[in-house]
Amino acid sequence: MTPSADDFDHDVVVVGSGFGGSVSALRLAEKGWKVALLEQGRRLSPEDLERAGTDARALAWMPSLGRSGPLAQEVFQHVGIVRGIGLGGGSLVYAAVLLRPQEAFFTDPAWPDAEGGWQAELAPHYATAERMLGLATNPYPGLQDEWLRETARRMGAEPSFGPVPQGIFFGAPGRAHADPFFAGQGPARKGCERCGRCITGCAVGAKNSLDKNYLHLAEKAGVAVRVECQVTHLEKLPGEGYRLHLRHPWQRSVSLPPIRARRVVLSAGVLGTLDILFASRDRYCTLPDVPASLGQHVRTNSEAVVGILAQDAQTDISQGTTISTHFHPDAHTHITQNRFPPSYGFMRMYMGPLVDGARPWRRGAQVLWAFVARPVRSTRSFFARHWYRRMSVLTVMQHADNAMAFGYGRTLLRGGRWGLRSQVPGGARPPSYLPQANAAARHFAQASGGQAMNVLFESLGNLSVTAHVLGGAVIASRPEQGVVDADHQVFGCPGLYVVDASAIPANVGVNPSLTVTALAERFAMRFPHR
Repeated sequence: MTPSADDFDHDVVVVGSGFGGSVSALRLAEKGWKVALLEQGRRLSPEDLERAGTDARALAWMPSLGRSGPLAQEVFQHVGIVRGIGLGGGSLVYAAVLLRPQEAFFTDPAWPDAEGGWQAELAPHYATAERMLGLATNPYPGLQDEWLRETARRMGAEPSFGPVPQGIFFGAPGRAHADPFFAGQGPARKGCERCGRCITGCAVGAKNSLDKNYLHLAEKAGVAVRVECQVTHLEKLPGEGYRLHLRHPWQRSVSLPPIRARRVVLSAGVLGTLDILFASRDRYCTLPDVPASLGQHVRTNSEAVVGILAQDAQTDISQGTTISTHFHPDAHTHITQNRFPPSYGFMRMYMGPLVDGARPWRRGAQVLWAFVARPVRSTRSFFARHWYRRMSVLTVMQHADNAMAFGYGRTLLRGGRWGLRSQVPGGARPPSYLPQANAAARHFAQASGGQAMNVLFESLGNLSVTAHVLGGAVIASRPEQGVVDADHQVFGCPGLYVVDASAIPANVGVNPSLTVTALAERFAMRFPHR
């Protein structure tokens, strides 16, 4: 028997409040659907974000230890992943970089066929995303940017150097302005104070995180937002619709009753979405028809991270947006600079000697030998005064094909609990070493008079470290090739959709937030009216 409207708590439930979920919630509400949005993290206040910028304990998401800040770090066998958790998802801790990918992304053979090609298909949605996220050009170059310009010159790429397009309001610093973006429908804003805390959450209110645009407008449109609400698995109901089973992320004594929805949009980020789908299919056996290709075709931006510590303890490059400039040393490589706030001081322990070589065991041995042969130089980052003011980090990304997979089961790494586990079934795994990254680090060190370093997770642990994980439930023409169709609907599961970075089938090559937003706009445009 087909359920009636009275059998459902909501028409549509959106799981996750990042770039995919916030867009979906607003646009479907505008189409007349009764929408609820679930987020496992907290609604963070400006005071919460201020503490997150200065105290690592307030920044960290570790619910088992009573920490419910906006930044989660998770380590798997082959990859380390950083992600944002809280109302606004990844937008809370992203650097507000809004870049369109290069043409190679759209022509990658991993995409299913689209009339006119995916670049033309997504072009109007990129334009909408840029308008909604308040794209602007950073007007405040500083010393760190000059060092990056010199690095680009030394690498023969100075013409490609420039400010990054950013989702930041660059009005008069610290002064309140009436909503500058949505004709008075959005919140009042303050101009950027260049505090360097974009990646811990903007307490000033200058960064165009999702609570300042899509989420704000969604709540005004009637979307019911529930925080501190984690979906464990989905259950297919007879006829149509789904039951969502819930729990509190850290208070196990709190019982949350399940809710029923006619349709469900999963936008919990790659790790969250895959965990829900795997648990539903393999642990609870409530969604047996999810395709066998779930967890395949997982990619990163093929990035490597390098650091440069200024030798002068009085150096202060902490003032500015987190990422302000970039360049392309070749057709396939993109480099941005990063600055850190005080709460990122824990990363001083991640930095070690710069060594070359693609063979992991040999590279690891070189790192260990450097610690023995040059202990003072090799451990300089551990003990540096004013570390965050002196440390520059370069994120080096490439449009290169690489792939791994996520499986699901009980793992020793998770203490025997059910969870995701990384796999490398074949092909080129995400890299832990890029020669272009080490070359850029050395040039930057020469330009700044600093010391170049590798991230020890990469050089010693042979882990690819990323904040840009993609895929696992990719768009495809058939279930043998992916998990969702061109409308983002899960094969074999009518009314269930995946709208986040999980659906992206190719390496974006740049920060993916704008692309996820554009894909979500396209999904919502194709979704029917109520």
